Amino acid sequence: MKYDVYNTQGKKSGSVELPERVFDVAWNDSLMHQVVTSMLSNARTPVAHVKERGEVRGGGKKPWQQKGTGRARHGSIRSPIWRGGGVTHGPRNEKSYAREIPRKMRIKALAMALSRKLKSGEVVFVDSFGIDAPKTALAKKAIASLGKALGFNAMHEKTRNAALVALADPREASVKSFRNIANIECRAVRELNPVSVMRNSYLVIENPEAAVAILAHRFGEQKKDEKKAPAKTKRAKASVTSVREVEKGDQ
Repeated sequence: MKYDVYNTQGKKSGSVELPERVFDVAWNDSLMHQVVTSMLSNARTPVAHVKERGEVRGGGKKPWQQKGTGRARHGSIRSPIWRGGGVTHGPRNEKSYAREIPRKMRIKALAMALSRKLKSGEVVFVDSFGIDAPKTALAKKAIASLGKALGFNAMHEKTRNAALVALADPREASVKSFRNIANIECRAVRELNPVSVMRNSYLVIENPEAAVAILAHRFGEQKKDEKKAPAKTKRAKASVTSVREVEKGDQ
């Protein structure tokens, strides 16, 4: 799979070879939903918190005597049925929303997200932005000229989550230049995840050869694990066979 590489003026400057195991993976709705919802749950901070009747200040004295007043019996003005009292079954910040995501599922979900973006024509490969000093004006100019040449308006003020800029070498100058642009997200290639890729309209990858090498290394580790699995199964079968042979010999 070969794709064109552009400069910041939108002119073709070369091409890059893309591995199929990263950029040509079939879509799986169930897997993507499970990974994305789990990641959003892990990023959730439980803030909502209410006080129960034992935590509300006051209410230690019985409001009136049990009998003889003609009114309903009450033991505390901090009961949930009183105004200013505790809250029953309200949200508590002790609840944990964390979910465990297997590594192979995360990696495959990222591959599906990258493949979907590539097939939709929403991935742009840039040789270099040429930013040597932290300057937001340079980053805005580069994205604007690139988007104008390739047909996407990332600099429009009403465009939300316009683009995700993935840097193979996240230098301080580039990161500081892009982080002040409201509708542009900047990440290192090694930090890409399905949520960030799917949340933004376009994915702009700088230095594609190095970026593809980093991604291929991550997916290469998964491939090694998959190769090791059958070997373990064979050893297990061999051990079961040897046990059966010993049992037959004893008989």
